[in-house]
Amino acid sequence: MATVVNMIASAPLNSIRRESEMIGSSFGLGRVRKLVQMVAPTDSAVLIQGETGTGKELIARSVHEESRRSSGPFVKLNCAAMPAGLLESELFGHERGAYTGALTQTTGRFQLADRGTLFMDEIGDLPLELQPKLLRVLQEQEFERLGSTRTIRVNVRVVAATNRNLEEMVLDRRFRADLFYRLNVFPIEMPPLRKRKEDIPLLVEYFIDRYATKAGKKIRGITKATLERLAAYAWPGNIRELQNVIERSVIVCETETFTVDESWLSSKLDAVELTARPILRMPAAEEKKAIEAALADAQGRISGPSGAAAKLGIPPSTLDSKIKALKINKHSYKTA
Repeated sequence: MATVVNMIASAPLNSIRRESEMIGSSFGLGRVRKLVQMVAPTDSAVLIQGETGTGKELIARSVHEESRRSSGPFVKLNCAAMPAGLLESELFGHERGAYTGALTQTTGRFQLADRGTLFMDEIGDLPLELQPKLLRVLQEQEFERLGSTRTIRVNVRVVAATNRNLEEMVLDRRFRADLFYRLNVFPIEMPPLRKRKEDIPLLVEYFIDRYATKAGKKIRGITKATLERLAAYAWPGNIRELQNVIERSVIVCETETFTVDESWLSSKLDAVELTARPILRMPAAEEKKAIEAALADAQGRISGPSGAAAKLGIPPSTLDSKIKALKINKHSYKTA
């Protein structure tokens, strides 16, 4: 769409309608699309790797929608978003009375995803004690609910995603090698937004169209300076950050020409291109030091633009999980 790539002040914004939100024409995204087309018709496990906010869930959905399982369920589970003690129940379900507070029988995600796809996000945060049980389901397609001896058979395809380096975690014995190889049958690497900058104009137009429609506003153009600034920014938070900036800008926009407050594009993050991101590839000892330093700098705050998670370039839920796993007392960093 040349009219998008060459947008200038007050240039028209064209409505974009696509079945998939994999927006862009870059070589990197084209490679991802090709890999999805190749693996989708199979039942092979897929491991999607990439930085936070690059759109790994969209890739997982595309794999499901282009597969023979598309009429079946697409079930999601974020392995970093819940306590380790509840994760086993979420995966496999439990019987009434299986543990204190288990008042009813619960169906787990694997059973819910039968004849469909289970998307396991943040797979690198799966506790070591659960990894053999996941491996068994992948190999044998069967499991038992907590508190039950009855074997349940399922037909589930697993698509996993991570922003961590699982190979290094295997070397550090924080992730089982046999499970890694079982998940890594067909790897797909999602490139960060800073490596597919030619896609930014298309994404900007897409998000403006989406959020202007929701807000009941008419935005007909974008200034050349705004588009150049958006294209030049490093986007450490990737597409998720771009989406949030566009939504916020649409909300405050009072004319039909779209602009962005430059203060929302952090110059510090822009300059370093998220140098904190290597925490996802650090050994546990170094990772703990980096988290403690970020907590000290953020005075114990986890979330928010000045929180430790933002400083480290990882989601707050992931940081909370790491803090618990590394037994860090986050409260000791809070100031009065």
